[in-house]
Amino acid sequence: MTKTEQDLREDLVRICHSIYEKGWAAANDGNVSIRLEQDRILCTPTAVCKGHVTADDLILCDMRGQKTQGVREPTSEILMHMNIYARRQDVRAVVHAHPPVATGFAAAGRALDQALLPEVVVQLGAVPLARYGLPGTSALSDGMLPYVDCFDAMLLENHGCTAYGEDVWQAFFRMETVEHFARITLVAELLGGGRLLPRGEVEKLFQARARYGVRSRAQMQPGLPVVAEDLDNS
Repeated sequence: MTKTEQDLREDLVRICHSIYEKGWAAANDGNVSIRLEQDRILCTPTAVCKGHVTADDLILCDMRGQKTQGVREPTSEILMHMNIYARRQDVRAVVHAHPPVATGFAAAGRALDQALLPEVVVQLGAVPLARYGLPGTSALSDGMLPYVDCFDAMLLENHGCTAYGEDVWQAFFRMETVEHFARITLVAELLGGGRLLPRGEVEKLFQARARYGVRSRAQMQPGLPVVAEDLDNS
């Protein structure tokens, strides 16, 4: 069933509230958007706590990120969303937040790129780290460009995490997977280090996506994800 604009507004608000309740965004942090049509974007306003966002707070923008409707102003990071939509016609929603453990990896300059969990390999392939760019400027998007085409979620150095998908729920769940993966990776490291899957097993997981009903652009490439043999050769 095709959702109406009001349905999508309600979805976006529910996602915002979930982000806040999960502790992925403090104060006014984070931003979410949905592509309504090829030339219209529904997004969160700037300077509003995600736990307090209402459907009436949401902003409509054109594909340049310029407001066309709404009382408030659009998120200051709207350019990041526009650049993702421009490069990925399959993407209908973008979620950006600061989930604490994943953001801790980003602040440490660490990608979540190890082949530790089959579910993460199947769903995301790997979660690369985009180099730092000043939030709210084109520099933020510049660091993301090498990965937007080939990955569905990434860490932003010293900043947070961005995930995107065919709808806002898929984008949200992808971010949830990133944060869950970060927590497990951290525990594995505290216990002496995770045991990476070998290349052959990772290749089987990529090939099994169709069987699991998973669609993703992320393909296996050198170092993404890091497999057991990569460590043996280092």
